[in-house]
Amino acid sequence: MTTLMKTVLVRQVGGPEALEYVDVPRPDPGPHDVVIRAEAFGVGQPDVLIRRGVYKWMPPLPVNPGNDVAGIVHAVGSEVSGIATGRKVLLSARDLAQRGGCYSEFVAAPADAVHLLADSVDLQEAVCLANYQVAWALLHQCASTQRPDSALVIGAAGGVGTALVQLGKLAGMTVIGTVSSEEKAGFARRNGADHVIHYRNEDVIARTRELTEGRGVGLVLDHVGGPDFVGYIRALGKWGTLVSYNAFAGLPQENLVAAMRDHLDTCPAVRCFSFHIYDHDREGRRALMREVIGALERGAIRPAISARLKLADVRKAHSLLEQGSALGKIVMMP
Repeated sequence: MTTLMKTVLVRQVGGPEALEYVDVPRPDPGPHDVVIRAEAFGVGQPDVLIRRGVYKWMPPLPVNPGNDVAGIVHAVGSEVSGIATGRKVLLSARDLAQRGGCYSEFVAAPADAVHLLADSVDLQEAVCLANYQVAWALLHQCASTQRPDSALVIGAAGGVGTALVQLGKLAGMTVIGTVSSEEKAGFARRNGADHVIHYRNEDVIARTRELTEGRGVGLVLDHVGGPDFVGYIRALGKWGTLVSYNAFAGLPQENLVAAMRDHLDTCPAVRCFSFHIYDHDREGRRALMREVIGALERGAIRPAISARLKLADVRKAHSLLEQGSALGKIVMMP
């Protein structure tokens, strides 16, 4: 008799209503696989892009759009060694052959794709670590040869923004974050931000230079783009780097090279970052995750969870993410 489980499928791309909560057969492990009994699912922008059908690395339909799951090893394949049932693990679709596949009560995956976790780790916090993996790369691998001692984080109360604030402080940086409300300002401060700027009623560039006594920052980390992006060059200090890791407001229209040449005295750099640079760098990708798992296990970071919902409420979870009001990460449970 076939044992069923709950999963989420998108058969036709669209809004949150495209997410179907359905029954499918529970997977068995292949010889080199493990089956994870899910305890927590992360909800992130790649999930939304897959649901909409606009992800550049789109898997084929029908698709399970989830990209992060943490849970307990339920079964192991006949050729698997070193992983026992009952072990806590984290799985990111970044370590799979294609994105998606993680919004299910049970998830089968190659044993060498999972990350082992200490028994002390909270699985709901662990499933937030994909954001920290991105943040670690942004902070430590995107700058110029000069190690930055300060960073301006655009949107410091979001999922990746929160990770950037916490990891920036862990690295000894002065962290300035931009926010849209007093609630988000308090949240960013509680996560370690040294200063916050209300971008709706303050001049971000002028305030950044004031807070740094005119020096500017070593890194500006921006996921918005749009008309404000090029202006952030003016917030950089000497050898500073402006990093675009998304462009939710579209691409800037200004002449970027001309703006950089207007500030030759600081020798600014601009970098476009995507985590997909690690798609064919397995060791580099997994080394980043080991760094943040270690930080979580020793209590050096504490992921902020904005909302906890059931997998059956996946449509609500996606709607909350798209509203942009979440403080930290949205997590679902079976």
